[in-house]
Amino acid sequence: MLKKRIIPCLDIKDGRTVKGVNFVDLRDAGDPVALAKTYVEQGADELVFLDITATLENRNARKGMIEKIAAAINIPFTVGGGVRSVEDARMMIQAGADKVSVNSAAVKQPELIAEMAQEFGSQCVVVAVDTKLTGDNWMVYVNGGRNATPHKTLDWCKKVEQLGAGEILLTSMNNDGTKKGFAIDITQAIAAAVNIPVIASGGAGNKEHFKEIFTHSQATGGLAASIFHFGEVSIIDLKHYLKEKGIPIR
Repeated sequence: MLKKRIIPCLDIKDGRTVKGVNFVDLRDAGDPVALAKTYVEQGADELVFLDITATLENRNARKGMIEKIAAAINIPFTVGGGVRSVEDARMMIQAGADKVSVNSAAVKQPELIAEMAQEFGSQCVVVAVDTKLTGDNWMVYVNGGRNATPHKTLDWCKKVEQLGAGEILLTSMNNDGTKKGFAIDITQAIAAAVNIPVIASGGAGNKEHFKEIFTHSQATGGLAASIFHFGEVSIIDLKHYLKEKGIPIR
């Protein structure tokens, strides 16, 4: 069994870490470089950096910020935001990213996933999937969760694996920022349907929520933001708690 990973996420807007609820009502959460250093010291397994307005502003994630964070950490580093081409992904890797996350552009041009996998290897390609329960179906959303697509989430996740993605970062928009727990049902449905790692994102509010997602789904990673940024849960305490509960943790 793969050991479970604890992954803090830095959502970046205008050079600052921000956090919202259901993808809106953003508030400042601090300096990204300082937070990144803190998470390494606390024992984070990986770090995710998402430039959340890059796609809307039709630009790449900011190279200088990627370089600063990469220089400050020594754990796997995933970067996303505004990736529209293999060249965009190459810039991020050259700036210090270990993995590149692609979301909206992958939906618009799925061949980009295959092109990135061929160029850099599947292990470098993370497809971020923003999903929302719409009626009876979990559907894929793009452009920072602003626009619905016709894609059912489970079908899309199967397709991205076939195209060469090495990992899926699944964020439930319904749960995001609510601190009421991860979306276990859709996370497990996807984790059971694909043979690549799935990171659960959206809704973490306490240590028990990580135990629930790791116990009731095959997700290999749990991602959170605000509970770490605002000191509500420390990664050190979370890892001790999960080990006590018998969950294999790094």
